[in-house]
Amino acid sequence: MVFASRAAARCLTRPTSSLLSASPHFAGRAATPSIFSSTTKRTLTATASRQGKVLLVLYDGFEHAREQPRLLGTTENELGIRKWLEDQGHTLVTTSDKDGENSKFDQELVDAEVIITTPFHPGYLTAERLAKAKKLKIAVTAGIGSDHVDLDAANKTNGGITVAEVTGSNVVSVAEHVVMTILTLVRNFVPAHEQIEAGDWNVAAVAKNEFDLEGKVVGTVAVGRIGERVLRRLKPFDCKELLYYDYQPLKPEVEKEIGCRRVDSLEEMVAQCDVVTINCPLHEKTRGLFNKDLISKMKKGAWLVNTARGAIVVKEDVAEALKTGQLNGYGGDVWFPQPAPKEHPLRYAKNPWGGGNAMVPHMSGTSIDAQERYAAGTKAILESYFSGREDYRPQDLICYKGEYATKAYGQHDNKKK
Repeated sequence: MVFASRAAARCLTRPTSSLLSASPHFAGRAATPSIFSSTTKRTLTATASRQGKVLLVLYDGFEHAREQPRLLGTTENELGIRKWLEDQGHTLVTTSDKDGENSKFDQELVDAEVIITTPFHPGYLTAERLAKAKKLKIAVTAGIGSDHVDLDAANKTNGGITVAEVTGSNVVSVAEHVVMTILTLVRNFVPAHEQIEAGDWNVAAVAKNEFDLEGKVVGTVAVGRIGERVLRRLKPFDCKELLYYDYQPLKPEVEKEIGCRRVDSLEEMVAQCDVVTINCPLHEKTRGLFNKDLISKMKKGAWLVNTARGAIVVKEDVAEALKTGQLNGYGGDVWFPQPAPKEHPLRYAKNPWGGGNAMVPHMSGTSIDAQERYAAGTKAILESYFSGREDYRPQDLICYKGEYATKAYGQHDNKKK
């Protein structure tokens, strides 16, 4: 099985436009946010050469946006771009209502020129929705991961919709979350904390399933920007081995520096690991990758961490593996769909000892620091688009002019149809 890590494959295929340049997009802070309601629509006197409607899909900030003014990734603070867009004569519509046939997202996308959404509260751009978006020219992911867009359909819609994301904006944030989740599971933290909250004190009950990370074998599925950072952060823990599976190897000097080893077969790697962390993108070859069959090849009692995409695992199979003890724990922050319905099995799945669940809402890549980075990157992409320069950073492009600009989402026939 061959699939690209999100970062390792980026830029293997680049758009041919000579306008593309790797200009820095992360200098300085994001624009100062302003407070508006989630469905506010307002247009000011035009000052730009051309104007367009921007549809922004974000999660609700409620009172938290007022408590934390730097909380940009919410409907209240709108990535800090409202005033900047309106001063140029553009229209901004912001909503969190994205599901169902009569959602605000469906109502507004019909004449939107730009759609911005996040991986944390994705507005799913299906082929059916794209067919209704007659004016759509560019879809921007404020963050990393554009699997919520039907990319094949995007390449065939309106002469080819540009799909872009802010590569690198939250890789540090996610890598930190991965290491935290590994430790949370291995040290059996959640049951121990729940015991304290319940007013109990029973050391033996929680210590019986508590281990050290030192001396364990840890492997990452994909070793792109996030996977490599995870391995680097694990080096000081003196793990027995650090392994990775990726179609493209790290440079020998990087492997030596980290102290990691590439394994050619995914099945072979997971069979050796005490801990497996998933850091690959979601595409046709990774959807449902961790199913009953692959999980059965893992070490009995291993821990599995997923901060990539919820659909990479078969949720029912993971829940069953926890119940039987084939997996000692599962943790991460990604679900399918998002928000996760209340009956989602991974909300409640536990191992035979009543622990092993370290799941949280999709938050690993949306720390306040990450929000400032992907807000600035989103603004840079919009500026590049509305100015007509289209001088995007090549690594930010997923689809461009009707063709794939990356191999990070699997191998594709790049010929226009």
